Amino acid sequence: MAALAQQTKGNSLLSRFKAFLVFQKYKHTFSKDRRRRQHPADMGSGSVVETGEIDFSKWRKLDSRNFGISSSRIPASPWIVLKVLQSEGFEAYLVGGCVRDLILNRIPKDFDVITTARLSQIRRHFHRAEIVGRRFPICRVHVKGSIVEVSSFDTVAKQTGKREELSIPKMPKGFHQKDFILWKNSIHRDFTVNSLFFDPSMNRIYDYADAMVDLKSLQLRTLVPANLSFEQDCARMLRGLRLAARLKLSFSKDIEIAMHKLSSSIMKLDKSRLMMEVNYMLSYGAAEPSLSLLQRYNILDMLLPFHAAHLTQQSNKKLGESSAMLMKLFSSLDQLVTCGRPSHDSLWVALLAFHLALITKPQQAFVVLTFASVLYHGNWKEGVKFAKRHSDAAAIYTPEISDSQGSFTSDDELAERVTELAVLVQNSLDILNDKDSLREAMSKFIGSPCSGLIKGFNIFIWKSL
Repeated sequence: MAALAQQTKGNSLLSRFKAFLVFQKYKHTFSKDRRRRQHPADMGSGSVVETGEIDFSKWRKLDSRNFGISSSRIPASPWIVLKVLQSEGFEAYLVGGCVRDLILNRIPKDFDVITTARLSQIRRHFHRAEIVGRRFPICRVHVKGSIVEVSSFDTVAKQTGKREELSIPKMPKGFHQKDFILWKNSIHRDFTVNSLFFDPSMNRIYDYADAMVDLKSLQLRTLVPANLSFEQDCARMLRGLRLAARLKLSFSKDIEIAMHKLSSSIMKLDKSRLMMEVNYMLSYGAAEPSLSLLQRYNILDMLLPFHAAHLTQQSNKKLGESSAMLMKLFSSLDQLVTCGRPSHDSLWVALLAFHLALITKPQQAFVVLTFASVLYHGNWKEGVKFAKRHSDAAAIYTPEISDSQGSFTSDDELAERVTELAVLVQNSLDILNDKDSLREAMSKFIGSPCSGLIKGFNIFIWKSL
């Protein structure tokens, strides 16, 4: 197992090194006009929305093969959708996060398509397709057991009104009318790194907002001033935190300011939307950095008030006295899952309940180790054998693990203690669902800034369990 882990780590490092070499090889592509650009912190103050001007110097067409992106990295389902639409005379591209991840040599969570076809036309060209969504309708196309979400340039144009009434200056050499269509769509996206388009049939990547520069510098910027962007859609703050955690991106200064100012507005979102965004953060291999960022911007207080209060309490303790168990649990989860193989949401909810149970009633280290080992092995005898063999090396956390080590005269006594812990974990799931129970559990955090935040809309209903 250790050898396999070492090999996996080596492959990951090799992939990142290759991606780094690609960026260095084409460094001149991004830096030849660096002195002219010098992005201000409040990116968007000179945007086309305000000035009516278009900065053609930021428009780039890049060969995807220069970034190691081959057709084999595109799954069959989005390939089929692209080919069908293009064969019918429509422009069609991969768009957004999947393009970003391919460039960074990561496995995309999904592959989205955008096309010049209208939604009704998209639906007519596929056997199984339905139009969904009110605010921003898309077409969900079922192909080879997968679902590809396809949006239309026409939908965006109708929703953005006067912004689309801009006249086009003389198109510079090397650009086409379709570039303006792509550019118009790109400026309405959330972040520059999500504004890329990719036509794999032509091996062509389209960048209209210096997205490649931001990918190279690992910076997250909005396409309009962050304050305005987050007021338009507060969910962008959660997406930004998720991207920063997963890709280790830094925030532009205006994002930092806007995040602190507007973070409380996320509670206007439906609980189902909040649950979806939190699940994206915790199930796809970046749970630990996501929790850290949520705490940094005071959002964890609203989503997971008990655990936020615990982390705040621990941060106020001296180094060496504070517990890292909660973060260690999610760090271990991150080692097991990826975007290509995410965990079920019930797993991270169970981790939260497990930790809440230990904070509520600390347990002896051997009981905790046996509980976890039996769950893993699915067999009592094997679980106990493993726990005994590794009990001396078990990590001790305070306050989750009690000081009392004790001894067990029989397996029956150990089984009773492990069963009590299992019941305590199950009860902790109920506490997460009930605001009165949660308020009572949080009463131990006297003086915590989270202790007064528990209201009806602050509580998740874990419908997935």
